[in-house]
Parts: sequence; structure tokens; C-alpha cells
Amino acid sequence: MARRDIIEGRLQGNERGYAFLIPTDGGEDYFIPHSDLKGAMHGDTVLCETTFGSGARTTARVLKILERGITELVGTYFTCKSGGFVSPDDRKYYNDIFIPFGKGGRAKSGDKVVCKILYYPKKMNPEGIITKILGRQFDKKAELKSILYTYKLPERFNKTVIDEVNKFDGDLTAKDYKGREDFRKLITFTIDGEDAKDFDDAVSIKKLRGGKYLLGVHIADVSHYVVGGGAIDKEAYERATSVYFPEQVIPMLPEKLCNDLCSLRAGVDRLTLSCVMTVDKNGKVCDYKIAPSVINSSARMTYNQVQKIIDGDKATIKKHKNIVPSITLMNELADILIKRRDEEGSIDLDVKESAIYVDKKGNISVEPAPRDKAHRIIEEFMILANVTVAEYMFYLEQPFIYRVHESPSEEKLRVFYDFLKGLGINAKRKRDGVFSKDFQTVLKKAEDTPQYTLINRVMLRSMQKAKYSPVNVGHFGLSKEHYCHFTSPIRRYPDLVIHRIIKDFLSGKGELERIYGEFVFDASKQSSEREKNASEAERTVDDYYKLLYISDFIGEEFNGIVSGVTGFGVFVELESGIEGLVKIETIKGKRFTYDEKTFTLSDGKKSYKLGQGVRIKVAGVNYGDRRAEFVFV
Repeated sequence: MARRDIIEGRLQGNERGYAFLIPTDGGEDYFIPHSDLKGAMHGDTVLCETTFGSGARTTARVLKILERGITELVGTYFTCKSGGFVSPDDRKYYNDIFIPFGKGGRAKSGDKVVCKILYYPKKMNPEGIITKILGRQFDKKAELKSILYTYKLPERFNKTVIDEVNKFDGDLTAKDYKGREDFRKLITFTIDGEDAKDFDDAVSIKKLRGGKYLLGVHIADVSHYVVGGGAIDKEAYERATSVYFPEQVIPMLPEKLCNDLCSLRAGVDRLTLSCVMTVDKNGKVCDYKIAPSVINSSARMTYNQVQKIIDGDKATIKKHKNIVPSITLMNELADILIKRRDEEGSIDLDVKESAIYVDKKGNISVEPAPRDKAHRIIEEFMILANVTVAEYMFYLEQPFIYRVHESPSEEKLRVFYDFLKGLGINAKRKRDGVFSKDFQTVLKKAEDTPQYTLINRVMLRSMQKAKYSPVNVGHFGLSKEHYCHFTSPIRRYPDLVIHRIIKDFLSGKGELERIYGEFVFDASKQSSEREKNASEAERTVDDYYKLLYISDFIGEEFNGIVSGVTGFGVFVELESGIEGLVKIETIKGKRFTYDEKTFTLSDGKKSYKLGQGVRIKVAGVNYGDRRAEFVFV
């Protein structure tokens, strides 16, 4: 008989009643059927025993609940004969919370509320008390406030933080300039979106002899203001990242810092940390210098303006004539860098993303996110700086925070290659592992086939999530041995930490291992967890805005592609990026069965698979499940 293992981990629930065990020590997830949860719920830390499930799926069952993970949640309150209950917004938490008489306060049926769980009766729903009423269900403000509560995103900074921020008067002194490279006479400028307020990166460029380029990436020196261990730093550590919604930003730093003192505004002296690289005509960095610096940005450029200059728009070129030569050189260099990354095997997935816009009247529009040449220029320059800095610190063997992306797991690789085989694509796996070049080759083989979009999606699902780590294991997706996040200290805590480490090293400060050795482990773990939380919150809010938008098109028909296939229906994505579910019971035909190897739903005559083009009609909007509902035409 095969050996059973005992594993500790955290549960990730599913609205259909089952859960997955995420092991504390890493590794593959385990599937746990509802019957084997033994009262454990989403977010709980549990002790499990591995079991022997059918097929390739690794399974487990709960032995003991070590710690309850969720003690407070947000949901919609409904009254009943015995009191009331709260239906959680987070459908991973599939249990309703029973609210006895007298514990509901002034809540009415249909209110969005915050509920505190008091205890967990055996074989019964958890019991709780309502602590806050957020507003009425379906009211926009109440729904958005509910999401902030669900993901524990603080809207305000505490008084201690604000008091510390207010000590900065904004005027730079001779002491602030001391020991810095002076780039104020250099043409530097920022390139950001139309509505951006925090500018944490500026770029400069110069052509050298022999076809080389001198590229400067100048990053706001937030560490000059945010000192380790201070009130602002402690709050930034807790938040770890800024969170961006269509009509709101939950910043990592107070506004005075992120939108003023640290923001690289045009025409104002600003303290920076610069990575100045000499890049040859093949895109290789042959020399570089990293140094504290000061710049005075020549202009605040937008992606639209830069793209117009690249496209030859005469009016924009005339308006920004002092910037045009730099943009011409940047466009040249970006082409070289794109080509080099492609040759190295970097995976450039073509997965559609949506951009949500809200005008002053509150009208919502959803469009495919732009990814023009202007965006690619900044993307390539930031990647190059991140790689250069990471490589520099790696060989110094100092404590550091890397941005790592591990190779896909063996199980996911097997599923992916079985899927390719099912499509008739001959992609041989190497015995010594998989490399990013292998994935890139698969994409290039499929580039002109109908399955291209489909393969992009399944490939993305087969890959690991990028995370922060003090141990450098490389970046699989970018095909880089060394990578970090250096370029956004206004909105990412790891960037701020590595700025401190770099400056301390450059200034000759000793004992960096003693100061940062343990801290980089804690900060990596915290930042990875908060980044995941922020991403889920952003996705949830975006989905809500998409529902508000698509609700104006009920009854109308659209073309779309199948973006997901399950045993309960087919997900379809429209050109705008909005996704909806076609429930299996609405699909005409005989009994449909789901093949998880080929991601196909079929009744023998009719079948639906990922990447397939379809025509749908918008049937309705389910705000409770935050999901649009479609039917096939």
C-alpha cells in the first residue's frame, strides 16, 4: 500500500463546496472533496492526510483544523424565521453565516454588511454578529466599499503616519544634493498614462560612437524620505503595494509623497536613483553605473503623445521638438532590445486585457488595453534596468529581494503537452526540463493557426505565479537568470527596500547582512501575499465595472471566443475583454460531457473548446456571482 503523507497548509475554497490545500512548504496543491473537509472552510490552516484520488489529481482529507483563517467577512444580509443569515461576497467561502435574533443590529434584508464570526458549531453553519452596515445591495458605493472590506484595503492613513509626512517641507537643501550625480542638464522625461499622478520613472538617451546608446533610467528616490522602521515605512510594509481601481487608488504611500515630493514632476528638482547603461547595437549592456542622483524632468509625456511622435504626427512633433530626437533614439533601441529578448527565448504571451474608463459623468467604457510601441519602449527599458540591477547585486552577494518566476510544475507541464498533442501540435519535451525557449517555439509554431489564442491561454495557466524572494532562482517567463523590481518604489515595497540596500552598499555602510539578512525574507513573503491580495481586489472591482457596462447591452448579440470550458458551462470573452458564462442547461443538444485533457465540452455532435469563435446574446447580469450571463445564438 502506498504511503500517506501528513501535510500542513491553507485551504482555498470553491463556491461548489470543495477546496484545495495550499501546502505551507510549497509544492503542488491538493484537491479536497466537500465530504473530506470535516468542517474546515476557506482560509483555514489545516493538517491533512494525502489520499488516493482517481486519475492524475492529487487529493487529501482534513485531519485537524489548526487555525480559523477568516473571522470577519462581507456579504449580503437576509432575514429568515430564526433570525437571518449573511451570504458572503467571496464565493470561495461557501458557507452562509447564521445571525441569531438580536445579533443583526439595524440591518435589513438586502443590506451589505460586515459580519464577525463568533463560533463554529459542528455540522452547522458558523454563527456571527453584524458589526457594520455598508449600504444597500447593488448600490455602487456599497458594493465598492464591500470589496475594500473583503480584501482589507485601508482607505486612510493613521494620524502617526500623517504627522510624520507633514514634517517634510518639500524644499531640498545642499545636504540633500550631496554625493549625488547631477543629471539636471540632461534631457529626461517621464512617459505615463493620461491620468497618472505619480511619476516614479524618467528616461534619458544619448547616441555614442560605434552605434552604442547611453540609456538612463532614473527612479524616484523614495528611500530618501521613507526611513526604515519609521511610521511611514511600517505602513508601507503592511500595504506592500498600491491598488488601482477605475475611479480610485489605494496608495502605498501618503499623497504628499507619491504625488508630490517623490513624483518626478516636470521642471522641478527631484532626488533619484539612476541606472545608466551603455547598450551596444545588439542590445547587450556592456557597461553601467548605478548611483544616487538628481534630475529635473524636461517634460511630462503621455503614451499617446509618444506614439503620435513615432507615427509622425506633425502637430505633436512641433509641440515637443526638444524631445523628438530622444524618442527617435528610444524607438530604435527598443526595437533592438525586443529582438534580443526574442532571441533569448523570452515568452511574450498574447493575452487580451481590458482597460476600463469612467468619464466625468460616470459613464463606463470597456476597451482592449493598449499595447502600442510607446508602451513597449518603457516596458523594455524598465526590464533592462531591472535585469542590470539584479545582476549587479547578485554578484556582490548582498541581501536582496529578487522577482522570481519558477519553471512550471511537472504536473502542469504534462497537462499542457497532452493538450498540445490533442490539438495535433508536435511539441517534444526535453528530458532535462523545460526552458522558456521551448514555450516560445510552441507559440511561434501556432502563430498563424486558429488555435493561437487558445494556446496562449492554456500556456498562461500552466505557468507558476511570479513572486518576490531573497533567493534568486531566475525568471522563467523573461528567460533571465537575474531579475528584480527596481523601477517603482512609489507603489511597490520591494523596490523601496532594494533602493535602501543599494544606497547603503554604495555609501560603504557595513553589516548589510545583519541589517537586512532576515528582513528580506519577511518583506518578500509579505509583499508576495499583499500583491496577490491586491490583484484579486483589482480583478473583482474590474469585473463589477464590466457588469455595470454590459448591463446596458442585455438582449444584444456579440461575437466572442471561448475563454474557458467547465463541466457546468462555457465562458465566452468578447472583443472588449468582458467575459460571461453560458450555462450548460441553456445549451441545446444531448447530454454534454467535459474532457479536462482537451478542455472540451461535447455531446458527440456539437462541441465547445478553448479559442473557438462563437456568437452570443447577453441574457443578463448576475451581480451576486459578479458574472455576466450569455446564451449561444
